[in-house]
Amino acid sequence: MTLNAHLSHLALGSPAPLAMATFYENTMGNTTEEIDQGFISSGPGRKLLFTSGGAKELKYFAMGMSQKDLDALREALLIKHIPLSPSPSPLFDDKAFALQDPDGNWLTFGVEEKNNPQTDLPARIQHCAFATTNIERMLDFYQNTIGYLVSDNVFDEHQKLTTTFLRSDHEHHALAIFQAKEKWFDHHCYESSNWNAIRDWADHLSTFDIPLQWGPGRHGPGNNLFIFIHDPDGNWLEISAELQTISADAPTGEWIHESKTLNYWGQAFLRN
Repeated sequence: MTLNAHLSHLALGSPAPLAMATFYENTMGNTTEEIDQGFISSGPGRKLLFTSGGAKELKYFAMGMSQKDLDALREALLIKHIPLSPSPSPLFDDKAFALQDPDGNWLTFGVEEKNNPQTDLPARIQHCAFATTNIERMLDFYQNTIGYLVSDNVFDEHQKLTTTFLRSDHEHHALAIFQAKEKWFDHHCYESSNWNAIRDWADHLSTFDIPLQWGPGRHGPGNNLFIFIHDPDGNWLEISAELQTISADAPTGEWIHESKTLNYWGQAFLRN
């Protein structure tokens, strides 16, 4: 089976959850709500949960889908004898469920419609990314166990896989995985609208004296415009625009592991 899902929200650990929620409230216009688990930070098309933990710690990521697709996914996973757990997310109902990938990352699936808000500064939560020490094992899990489709793969000069971009609907990727010498949560991304929106976000962030850490640039896989900043815990936060859309039967693309693949326009960060 293949997924028909979208990134709904993230739960991130932090030594200072309230400070993190306040940062996103101030810079992105989110609202902050305190709950037993920590703080929910939400805005049009985006939700984050900050809980006590280590800096840059991914507690789980949550995928939203229809009830029909959720039921089909649960059945498919049970047939494969994949252990399922109750969802940890307070933003899903009790029909949601969770499981772990081979690296121990938790992902949860629940019912939620995709929201494409029309605002002056749109920023819908769109994808997340992490590094792994065994990309082939992780790719096998997300592709063959969960049902993500591979949009693009990146290979080094020895034809070893270094990066994979996985989609769960028509957008180029909802998840990116990088090969590295250790595991870490890499970044989370918010999809805006166009080049003018990237400009407007950069201008907006400058009013808070938040410097761009990377970009503006254009990725090869996905063909999207981007800028990156750091939040107070050091998480990479990406604002993207014009992300490529792909049909379900599109062939997987292949790229060379080089700077131009990650940024057509100049500087790039090659994770491994």
